[in-house]
Amino acid sequence: MTPPILYAPASYKRASDDVRRRMVNGCGPGGWKVDIIPDTVWGLSIEAACNIHDWMYSAGSTIEDKREADRVFLNNMLRIVNHYTSNRILLWLRRRRVFKYYEAVHLCGGPAFWKDKNKPEEEVTEWAAQLNWRAA
Repeated sequence: MTPPILYAPASYKRASDDVRRRMVNGCGPGGWKVDIIPDTVWGLSIEAACNIHDWMYSAGSTIEDKREADRVFLNNMLRIVNHYTSNRILLWLRRRRVFKYYEAVHLCGGPAFWKDKNKPEEEVTEWAAQLNWRAA
């Protein structure tokens, strides 16, 4: 069976495997936490979709870039699931899990997306952001 066609930005397609290995880590936030989030949904690997998503998070610089990365992530996961799943019950279970992965990055992926992207001159402490911080 031929693999499904996934969307990936041109920069991902041009990058060497070595460069990709340094930039992506499959599903999950990386480090020891990567083992907590499986690269599979009900036995089917979605690692390729996670890798492309990691790449897009690394390359993105605006909130729209994050939204696009999250949409591409969902689309690529669904392409993998739809391509390899013929059993209707398994298809339903896998799609449901895919939407949970999407919701997780859509709602909670901001810190991962913005990591190391803020300019120091644009950062303030939480206390400094309060309106009455000088009075204390």
